[in-house]
Amino acid sequence: MYAVLDIESTGGKYNEEGIMEIAIYRFDGHAVTDQFISLINPEKEIQPFVVKLTGINAKMLRTAPKFHEVAKRIVEITDGATLVAHNAQFDYRILRTEFRRLGYNFQRKTLCTVDLSKQLMPEAESHSLGKLVRSLGIPVSDRHRANGDAQATLKLFKLLLQKDTNKDILKSVVRSETLGELSPTQLDIVENLPSETGVYYMHDKKGNIIFIGKTKNIKKRVNQHFTNVSELAKKLQKETKNVTFEKTGSELVALLKEYNELKKNRPVYNKKTSTGYSHGIFMYTDESGLNVLKPERANGQPNRLSSFSSLKASKNFVEKVSSEVALDPTEDPTVHNNKILELFKKYSIDKRNLILLDRGRELGEQSAVLIKNGNVSGIAFTELNHQINNLNVLENIAVPVKSDKETVLITESYLRKKNRLKIIELD
Repeated sequence: MYAVLDIESTGGKYNEEGIMEIAIYRFDGHAVTDQFISLINPEKEIQPFVVKLTGINAKMLRTAPKFHEVAKRIVEITDGATLVAHNAQFDYRILRTEFRRLGYNFQRKTLCTVDLSKQLMPEAESHSLGKLVRSLGIPVSDRHRANGDAQATLKLFKLLLQKDTNKDILKSVVRSETLGELSPTQLDIVENLPSETGVYYMHDKKGNIIFIGKTKNIKKRVNQHFTNVSELAKKLQKETKNVTFEKTGSELVALLKEYNELKKNRPVYNKKTSTGYSHGIFMYTDESGLNVLKPERANGQPNRLSSFSSLKASKNFVEKVSSEVALDPTEDPTVHNNKILELFKKYSIDKRNLILLDRGRELGEQSAVLIKNGNVSGIAFTELNHQINNLNVLENIAVPVKSDKETVLITESYLRKKNRLKIIELD
């Protein structure tokens, strides 16, 4: 659990500032579950440069509650949560100072989105909140006001959680919450999981990831792990002390995320990952100028219609698409060749630059898989059209994917099974 916050202070000397506005969003890693936003009467003078920067003046704060009147609410909304802020050390110090004045020792774990963004996005020109979110296409309103900056920090933190493919953030938080055995039963763990598409992570008592899986129904799949009688299930039942998850909306994104994170984290109970495709369907042009499709072993040759893990599978798919589009070598060569080229647009990423759009994690959001020169290069979640239309912004918000034969096989296999993907050509 996280409490994403921003504080506007009066300025002044170190440890003499007062809080004049605060915004806190309680965030469970997926959705906001509570929020608290309030002006606060700091009972001290506001520095002129702060008035100019924030637009908050003494008159606005005259009838606002004093800190001791909102202190209980702040304790409640941050209880059991890790504080998340941009320059968290500053906000946490001011909060502790205010509570110390009341004789209360306020202590919480903290995460700083400045430090996290430097770690996960080292290539960014600036790690200041305003410039960073602007480069990522994240909309910001009421800049230098607590609510506006807290909302921007929340959106940034969601993106950083996505980019943290090693799951260092999750592991550290789970570790801090798991001091020994978890009190909830496995039924309680399952009850708190969503019945949605995504990737799930099973942790031991130290927070280490011991198993990663992808599924169309996270709750159902984890419940199966806890009720099956296989040797793997028994080990997971014994050692799993917490389960975290990421909703993806898109099954393709779940497949790609699972594969990439298995390679990075190498959980002890996952089997060895696949080595990718070995065969494909390739297009050749015969002496009469007719395009011909041939299933054969992949040896780096161009014009691959799709990738497969066996020769039999590639032969079966040639037969399927041939009957599907009524391929007939005796028909007009132009018509025949165009039919084959249309198949390439539908089933192949070979040497192409594309964006594959699919459903997102929630209403109004889309997932985007970036393809560069036939390789999967990144995954992003977008809410705004300009994030899709501006390739630089899309690449900034995307989580990089290390492409290999397996990511190509995953993507082209998905294209063969699903027709709802929207394909945008970048050339």
